[in-house]
Amino acid sequence: MCDDDRTSGPFGRRALLVTGAAAALTLNGVNFAAADGGPAQGGAHGGSPSGARTGARTTGEETRKVTGHLPVGAPDYVYLPVEVPPGVREIAVSYTYDRPTTPPGTAGNACDIGIFDERGTELGGRGFRGWSGGARTEFFLRADDATPGYLPGPVNPGTWHIALGPYTVAPQGLAYEVTITLRYGAPGTPPAPTYPPQRAKGRGRSWYRGDSHLHSVHSDGKRTPAQIAALARAAGLDFITTTEHNTTSSHRAWEGLWGDDLLILTGEEVTTRNGHVVAMGTDPGVFIDWRYRARDDAFPRFARRIRRAGGLVIPAHPHATCIGCNWKFAYEEADAVEVWNGPFTLDDEVAIAEWDNALVAYTQGRGRFLPAVGHSDAHRDPDVIGLPQTVVLADTLSREAILTGIRAGRTYLAESSALTLALTATGPKAEHATIGDRLPVHDSAEATINLTVTGAPSGCTARILTDQGQLFATPLPTSGPVTWHTTPANATYVRAEVRHPPTTPGVPGPMAAMTNPIFLGHI
Repeated sequence: MCDDDRTSGPFGRRALLVTGAAAALTLNGVNFAAADGGPAQGGAHGGSPSGARTGARTTGEETRKVTGHLPVGAPDYVYLPVEVPPGVREIAVSYTYDRPTTPPGTAGNACDIGIFDERGTELGGRGFRGWSGGARTEFFLRADDATPGYLPGPVNPGTWHIALGPYTVAPQGLAYEVTITLRYGAPGTPPAPTYPPQRAKGRGRSWYRGDSHLHSVHSDGKRTPAQIAALARAAGLDFITTTEHNTTSSHRAWEGLWGDDLLILTGEEVTTRNGHVVAMGTDPGVFIDWRYRARDDAFPRFARRIRRAGGLVIPAHPHATCIGCNWKFAYEEADAVEVWNGPFTLDDEVAIAEWDNALVAYTQGRGRFLPAVGHSDAHRDPDVIGLPQTVVLADTLSREAILTGIRAGRTYLAESSALTLALTATGPKAEHATIGDRLPVHDSAEATINLTVTGAPSGCTARILTDQGQLFATPLPTSGPVTWHTTPANATYVRAEVRHPPTTPGVPGPMAAMTNPIFLGHI
């Protein structure tokens, strides 16, 4: 877009839309289908198309280039229409943009890319065909194959849209160039997708270990699905979830990698400008749109879409410091929350404190119980798959049972499979509860809390926390449980943490393991 196009405020546009989603700008289109056989129309508010149409094509290829400029304050998504004529076998796209020097503390240019087919760009519509964010500078798609992150399928004639996402724009603006190549020929045959099974052999009712926030070459990760599956097995995991940024292309990429020992669930990391959400365990092939902000009031609609697809809504790294990573949608639509993301850091500490405050509110009759989970968010070496992992008490190693266990809070988090943990509460008449349960005893009844930990590194400390905060801490014994006594009148819930030695005086050490709560007393 040219700065001298002032037809509608500072942006200049063919259409600027704010319709229940993030603001979007539609540029002038690129036309490969000029009926008179003369030069095709193209450009984007001053962009410069190259190449000319010389007649109907059944072989060969045509290329157009479009250049433009986006100012600070550009809409979140900029759509470049491309008129695709009949006979196209493959669409290939590449792009570049400038990266000028910016003052200290000022974001530079970052621009994502994806594509929608002739079915359109409607929010939540059927036109999505792929997204690579900023991980790639080029992609292709055709009926029988596509770049990871993109969906193979028919290349039908009509108006397609290349989507640019100016994630951050430097004060000088963002100058871009998009190159579109259409290759003609007989279409290939779309492959029948093969999705992972919904169940593995398992061990019956047991504690199962999983990592449900992982990235491969299908978004901005560097590992292949085969490498991830091998590392998951080496980490002692029973299940994983594939969660690429804003695409489902990885759902069909795991053939031959699952087995009796490894359940592979499908999902997506829905990466909005106001926070990321792990859509865990959704039906294979179900895409969840991401093109909205908190102010658009669209998230509840897509949270319901996740649940209709059988998945869980899990806000990811809610206090991460990267741009757009902080969670701004509140938690009314959440099923669980990721309080520990990768190696333990200060933003995890803040997330746990916020989650603990929500536990207090729940015991006071305000809000819902929101279980805690932890995931590695591993992308590439040296990221450790299974650091941390969520350990789930489930009846079987199946999608339904794992999600049921998480939803109920029957989980604890651990830094590795070497560490196991058991937290129980026992009443005076042998009433019994474990993680995620409620011990139904009177307010004055004594509850005995036992924490048993194995495999923790030396020097760790056990902490017992309640709605009053930490009420007990002790070095982990070499054998046997840590025991503590309380009453529901003194503690409406108990939960446990295992911490490494402090690295900062006066601050608890990094987390080694933590549990969801046991609630004490009658509801």
